[in-house]
Amino acid sequence: MSTSNEHAKEQDNGLPLDMTIFGGMGDLAMRKLLPALYMAFLHGNLPASTRILSTGRQDYDRAAYLAFVEEHSRSFISAANFNEKSWAGFLDLLVYVRLDVSAAPVFDTLKDASREGAQRVFYLATAPSLFTTICDRLAATGLVDANARVVLEKPLGRDLASAVEINEAVGKHFAESQIYRIDHYLGKETVQNLMVLRFGNSILEPLWRAPNIASVQITVAEEVGVGSRAGFYDSAGAMRDMVQNHLMQLLCIVAMEPPTSLSPDAVRDEKLKVIRSLRRMTLADIARDTVRGQYSRGVSGNQEVKGYHEESNVPADSHTETFVALRAHIDTWRWSKVPFYLRTGKRMQRRSSKIVIEFANPPFPLFPETPGGVANRLVIELQPEEAIKLQLFAKQPGSGMQMQQVALNLDLQSAFQQRRAEAYERLLIDVVRGRLTHFMRRDELEAAWEWVEPIINGWETLNEKPHAYAAGSWGPAESFALLARDGFGWVE
Repeated sequence: MSTSNEHAKEQDNGLPLDMTIFGGMGDLAMRKLLPALYMAFLHGNLPASTRILSTGRQDYDRAAYLAFVEEHSRSFISAANFNEKSWAGFLDLLVYVRLDVSAAPVFDTLKDASREGAQRVFYLATAPSLFTTICDRLAATGLVDANARVVLEKPLGRDLASAVEINEAVGKHFAESQIYRIDHYLGKETVQNLMVLRFGNSILEPLWRAPNIASVQITVAEEVGVGSRAGFYDSAGAMRDMVQNHLMQLLCIVAMEPPTSLSPDAVRDEKLKVIRSLRRMTLADIARDTVRGQYSRGVSGNQEVKGYHEESNVPADSHTETFVALRAHIDTWRWSKVPFYLRTGKRMQRRSSKIVIEFANPPFPLFPETPGGVANRLVIELQPEEAIKLQLFAKQPGSGMQMQQVALNLDLQSAFQQRRAEAYERLLIDVVRGRLTHFMRRDELEAAWEWVEPIINGWETLNEKPHAYAAGSWGPAESFALLARDGFGWVE
């Protein structure tokens, strides 16, 4: 694919910016998008002539809308970054557009509020079921031109067919170079640092393959439950909500081959190859190599919390998984026979996202007292801390040759003194500047569904209830057995 147009768009085109947020009164807009845009404004990363248009069904005038923003969004900006004068300047950028997306046959109110000749960015922070309607009506109202960009929030469909349908519908009006499928994990500093870690350090590249690497673990653990998202979550589950997008993207960056350049398509071509190299699971594989769990009542944060079935809007007989662990294989020379263990869950012991590269043990145990037979590990912590740790062995002081594990730590917070932007801020700036590298391409998304969907269908065929695990734990015992039979264990 040619990337010349994408390179051109990375330059400031000098146009005023009109960013429209569909679902502009929603939770995502208030908690993430507006605070991120405020931070971009505060640090001079928005064009001088920017307006942010928020759509909503409420019959608000501008004063009522700004009061709503004060109440629901301001608290998500840290005190260290809040400045009254800057906040007032940011509020001047905001425009409220009353619009019922599902009812309005045309978007005349939005057209009237938009500026001719502006760089238009449409952020679809709505249910995916509205994406087609919004794009059709934007085009019918004459708001889509060659400079327009559209941002699609996850989840993009609930299966391959619905993802293809959405992509086809959006693609009628927007070229692929205008479509930004957002996954906020790709905006995290440590995730982006993975590219530099892998391809900017010659010491690691010769080791980054079989047989030097024995296994790879990717964990995205959440301490919170489903909360107010229970209605949506029960129709999705952890596989659709987390594995198909967040964990799959992390897997791709860990396993991809070096791209020919850092251009968007060069990077995304290599990620696509990883997904297409994932070994498809048979029903027997699914039964053996996947674990589904569902949290029950337990203790989290020193408080007793509800089980999943006790949450509001969750059916009493729901079999929706809140936890998934699985073993995957990438059928390439680099990763032959190296298991990839993926794990995600809600109401786990603590919030933690990390990647663990476990290196193979030496072929001959010269030091038989190695503690627990633990190998060297590279631990990449994504949240809540951002750090890279290389776990090695050193001799304990004293006589004899007893070994002890030690770590070479890179604390990214202390290593770099400049401010570190949050994921949404970084990705929104990328959208404004036309950078597509950290967004999913259509074929990449659909290939991910092609791998995930047979697993979901296999669970339905097996018709087994998810394994229960207590809230505040690290998941069901079966997930530990999944690794133990290969001689490994989850790194907590």
